[in-house]
Parts: sequence; C-alpha cells; structure tokens
Amino acid sequence: MTEIPGAAEYGIDIPIPETEIEDLLSVGPADVTAPEELSFCRNVFVPLTTACRYTCTYCTYFDPPGQASLQTPEQIRETVRMGADAGCTEALFTFGDDPDDRYTEIHEQLAEWGHDSIHSYLREACEIALDEGLLPHSNPGDQTREQMAAVADVNASMGVMLETTADVAAHGGPRAKNPGQRLNTIRNAGELGVPFTTGILVGIGEDWRDRAESLLAIRAMHERYGHVQEVLVQPVVENERWRGGTPDVGTLRRAVAMARYCLPADVSVQVPPNLAPAREVIDCGVDDLGGVSPVTDDYINPDYEWPALRQLEDIADHAGVPLTERLPVYERFLADDREREWVSARVRERIGADDAAGQRYRAVLDD
Repeated sequence: MTEIPGAAEYGIDIPIPETEIEDLLSVGPADVTAPEELSFCRNVFVPLTTACRYTCTYCTYFDPPGQASLQTPEQIRETVRMGADAGCTEALFTFGDDPDDRYTEIHEQLAEWGHDSIHSYLREACEIALDEGLLPHSNPGDQTREQMAAVADVNASMGVMLETTADVAAHGGPRAKNPGQRLNTIRNAGELGVPFTTGILVGIGEDWRDRAESLLAIRAMHERYGHVQEVLVQPVVENERWRGGTPDVGTLRRAVAMARYCLPADVSVQVPPNLAPAREVIDCGVDDLGGVSPVTDDYINPDYEWPALRQLEDIADHAGVPLTERLPVYERFLADDREREWVSARVRERIGADDAAGQRYRAVLDD
C-alpha cells in the first residue's frame, strides 16, 4: 500500500494497492475508446481575489501582499450580468487558497463590507450570480468542512484540483500545498453531497507512478461518495513564473488514457482546450472541454485565450462526435430518482424558475 503525504494528518484513509498502480501504469491510448459526444459549459470567470497563501512556482494567479485585489459586489454583478446576456449558465468563482493574515488589506476590506472571511463574501457573490441568472461553480481551493458547508447550498457544483499526491518542489517553500489537505477538501464535498470537479496537473515534477496514484485516489473518493462529476487532465504551461517546460502530446495522451481507464464511465474526463492540444487527445477518452467563456479571460492562465465556439465545434468535428452544451452541474445529479439530494432546493428552484434564466438552463438540459 502507498502512503500519500499529509493523508494521516487529515485522517485520510485511502488504501491504494501496488497491483492497481502497476496495472494503471501499463495503460496507453490503445486501451481506451473515443467518446460518443463532447460537451462544454458556457461560463464567466470571476476571480474574487488574487490573494493566496501558497506560492506555487507555476502559478501566475497570486499577487504578493499589498498588490492583491478584491472585486467589489458591483464588479461581480456587472460581470455575471454580462455573462447572462451572452447566454452563459455558469459563474466560475475562484480565489487563492484561504488568504491569511499576510493580506491585511484584503481582510480589512472584507471587514468594511461586513464579512469576517472570504467564504462569507463568496456566499454573497454566489447570491448575486443566482439573482442575475447564472449558476455558481466555486473553486476556492482548500476548504474545511465548515467553510464548504457555508456556501454549498448556493452552488450548483464546486471543485478543487488535487493536482498530485506527490511531494513536488513546485509546491515547495514555507507555504507548500499538502496532498492530504486537498484530499480532505474532496472528502468534505463527498460528505456534504456536493457535485464536484477535480483533476491532476501534469508536468510539475511528478512521475508516472504519482499520476497513477493521484487518479486512483480520486477514484477511491468517488467510489466512497459518488460525487465526482469530472476529472481534468491539465498540462502545466509556460508563463512568466514557470519555465519548467510543458508536457509533450505523447505524455498528455497517455495521462488522459490512464484517467479514462481508471475512472467510472459516468465521470467525465476533461482537458482545457486553451491549455491542451485537444484535437490530439479526444480519442484517448476525453468527453468534455470544461467551462469556456465568451466574455471573460482565463484569469489563472491569462496568456492562453479561450477558444471560440466555432473552434470547439471544429474539435468535435475532427473527432467525429457531436458537441453538446451542459450546465455546471451534470444532469445525473439533477435526477429525481437518485437516493441522495445532490442539489439544494435553492439551486433546483432557480433552474426550474419561469424566467429567462430558468428557460436558458432548461434549454441546455433539453438540448
């Protein structure tokens, strides 16, 4: 059995037999089949703040203390309203992992607005999105059970990238990411019944065994709770802070195939089309292209523009499969016959509302 760094600290018990790792390491593109269709979600990207307690060497998202910004409620409303007008269904809320007291200006601003934490402010942001006709999908990094519970009912789905179960130098420094803490967040979502997105980051110093272990850890969490709706296989890309290279197509194809082989059929495998050569990996089992915005940048990877809808259609045409639009919560989590209620009454009522937003949501579901 393998031991994941930090897992014991958070009481994470995920036995991963050596035989399963070896089996997954033998998988390649020839061992999986191409998808029957390709989906995507139309979204707006709303970065609440660029403050983050981590300083990962591949990330351009965080700003140093004194430089980090915090979006105002008025800015949030303007952005999500613009997205609704453009036909989007998802408001993707992000911020750096649990900004701490290094960012005194951020905390002082939150206090001035009547909030004692960034999660309290996230709830207000989600409320704005719901009011303006978008379904929130929040990805605020590591969260305690209490933090996630405070916002779960105003989100259609949530997410955090596991990235890797390995202890890599790219996460190093005095504020290093802890794989056990990431898995704890994924477990919290499962226990709270939150439809969840996670994934692996390829090329940050992990090896093939680490990739296999990471995928098997995600599968184990899903087998326990049934809450993972999609898994990203995302290559690290060159930017102003990362000069460690980008995985080649062969590496990405193998990693995608391993994900598809490892995961249950109802869990989608996703590559971000602005960061990965999507055309060249669809046949390895990719069935989703994630959230793509017609109106906002990818603020985590600002050097890499979202493809236009026509380009997504070209990718699907090249793969010989239809392109479909989806909501930020996968349809199976909305089914009435499921044993567990995955979506809050608040979000379910919003999807069923007899207004322009509700009609837009249902048009996507009907399509």
